[in-house]
Amino acid sequence: MYKFDIDLADADRHVYDALVLHVARHPSESEGHLVARVLAYALEFTEGIEFSRGLSEPDEPAIAVRDLTGAISAWIEVGIPDAARLHKACKMAPRVVVYTHKDPTQLVGRLAGERIHRAEALELYAIDRSLVGAIVARLDRRMAFALSVADRELYLSVGTETLTGAVVRYPLG
Repeated sequence: MYKFDIDLADADRHVYDALVLHVARHPSESEGHLVARVLAYALEFTEGIEFSRGLSEPDEPAIAVRDLTGAISAWIEVGIPDAARLHKACKMAPRVVVYTHKDPTQLVGRLAGERIHRAEALELYAIDRSLVGAIVARLDRRMAFALSVADRELYLSVGTETLTGAVVRYPLG
């Protein structure tokens, strides 16, 4: 279990909140994937957001935003999901977002030409890999940091250090 105390200031979306996240890490999950999940949660933070029950639930997104009826309004994946998973997600949710901490051109290449329902509406973002690596190098079971977002540029303050990196949107196809 990891505990993250995040002071979020997202100027792009006008979201300012203090987040306290208790995040379980599956034994097969890399530290980079864990960090990307936490960043994706913060970047998408809104009412109704939640982590899924984990890798053991293949029919659920990594992160979901649910409305008051319990229906999924945003399906958020992390990493490099396959086309079949994204096809299913695009049928189940009005908004589907992927945050990758891997090579985004590899993901775009794998998805090119694949059958994905409403592929034009799919949002694909790449989190700066050097930023993810820098956070992984400082990863601890209990972490507190401030995360500021402006023009999709992330500024993460841990102690006296400030780490920066961009989140870049990639078109599919």
